Amino acid sequence: MPQTPVGTGNKYSVIIPTYNERKNLPVIIWLLVRVFEENSLDFEIIIVDDASPDGTQDIARELAGVYGEDRIILKPRAGKLGLGTAYVHGMNFCTGNFAIIMDADFSHHPKFIPEFIKLQALHSLDIVTGTRYSSHPTPSSPPSSSSSRQLTGSAYPGLGPGGVYGWDLKRKLVSRGANFLADTVLRPGVTDLTGSFRLYKLPVLRELMAANKSKGYVFQMEMIVRARALGYKIGEVPITFVDRIFGESKLGADEIVGYAKGVWALFVAV
Repeated sequence: MPQTPVGTGNKYSVIIPTYNERKNLPVIIWLLVRVFEENSLDFEIIIVDDASPDGTQDIARELAGVYGEDRIILKPRAGKLGLGTAYVHGMNFCTGNFAIIMDADFSHHPKFIPEFIKLQALHSLDIVTGTRYSSHPTPSSPPSSSSSRQLTGSAYPGLGPGGVYGWDLKRKLVSRGANFLADTVLRPGVTDLTGSFRLYKLPVLRELMAANKSKGYVFQMEMIVRARALGYKIGEVPITFVDRIFGESKLGADEIVGYAKGVWALFVAV
């Protein structure tokens, strides 16, 4: 009998916060739609735009006309209100039982989404996060039956070592240093705390967002630390992270200082 595709029976709600992503949005949406359709997965893509002045919302509306308003859902906001609140806003419109959060700038390639879904299904995980700093999926228990071999494929085909491309040495040192600091102080058991390419069970995401107090660069770290404290099961999939093609990075000195303060606050509070 033919194998049922992994993820069948679930619906995946992708939340994409945007600001000045007019050039990136058409291609990332095309890639997402192709990945979901090729893997026979039910999906919707929720675009949370913070009043982009470059016409991002116009592009989103055109894409909804191409792919369907049930697939591409624009939910704009009045201005730049922060990444965490963008996810909260997007969650209000999710109709799936899983949520995927990712960036629109090609730093997160949709081709890794099926691997997130496979790992989640194999281990019944609450969260799967992409890692730039490991070459092996975790949890990494070997397949124990023919059915699980079908699920995982042959040693996760197509997954190479995680890595970062397009960053200068300073940016790499900042990212590595941020993860090293958090790992040393908080011991979360995750190799990439600052990554923002993740799959959540939707109820888990709702609970974590309600408890989360951080904004900016520290936001993603707090999500994982709180998830560990609450006993949720977390897995990692190696990804290749490519610096944005169009637009500018939003990381600044204030974010770095805020991150260090956030690590200490979590150490004290969680």
